[in-house]
Amino acid sequence: MTNLANKTIIITGASRGIGRAIAIRCARAGANIVIAAKSDKPHPKLAGTIHTVAEEVDAAGGNPLPIALDVRDDRAIKKMMATVAERFGGIDALVNNAGAISLTTVEATKPARYDLMQDINARAVYACSHAAIPYLRESENPHILSLSPPVSLDAKWLKDFAPYSISKYGMSLLSRGMAEELREDRIGVNCLWPRTIIATAAIEFALGGRDKFKNCRKPDIMADAAHDILVSDSGELTGQWLIDEEFLRSRGTTDFSGYAFDPAYADRLDADLFLEPLAGQS
Repeated sequence: MTNLANKTIIITGASRGIGRAIAIRCARAGANIVIAAKSDKPHPKLAGTIHTVAEEVDAAGGNPLPIALDVRDDRAIKKMMATVAERFGGIDALVNNAGAISLTTVEATKPARYDLMQDINARAVYACSHAAIPYLRESENPHILSLSPPVSLDAKWLKDFAPYSISKYGMSLLSRGMAEELREDRIGVNCLWPRTIIATAAIEFALGGRDKFKNCRKPDIMADAAHDILVSDSGELTGQWLIDEEFLRSRGTTDFSGYAFDPAYADRLDADLFLEPLAGQS
């Protein structure tokens, strides 16, 4: 195990939700946090910008660098990597958190929405990793972490929203391939996915509304799991499709009640997509 003091971590989509939580958690460990997201200005419906998160990172003890970034822009990605390396002296970790979701069938998914999901999900993992790898090679404990699920070919995860599933599975397959490609460089490449649904904008606007939050966990569980991955030996932990709860249990966590969004519903949490229902659920 290492620590994140003075380590430099780039987190895409870090202006809200799970990305924001990871940024603040790693800031508490003293890391340099690059908050890379499109949210440069306030959104009428969604709280948080790269600047508000930078303030939170600073308050938590980290060193923030907010960068307005569209992960579809290859030149902007390359420029960001160079800027970050010059500012902090290198790059130690890349967290691919930016995401797009539309739980629609092939027939109901417009081509532009399909392309958006592929670009922001699977392609961005390639584009950001491609640009980061030369810098990561110079780190003592380099990691690439993508927020994507274990791959299941069960038709139920493809029948109703194959375009989205393909984009997320693409992230996971690319990550496993990179883990082998970069094994000799000791760059750890892993994926992380929540055991339960997490109270984020995706739940509010795509999976049932704020009432569904009562069946969610807070983003903190993903943040704690991400932190523990990033402090692990990158040469030892690689090529894994990790689940937040299972990984934290393997690191000694036994009480998960504090992660419930609504403590009254701590025993009535819903499993996330791509995972089987929790015990006692159908």
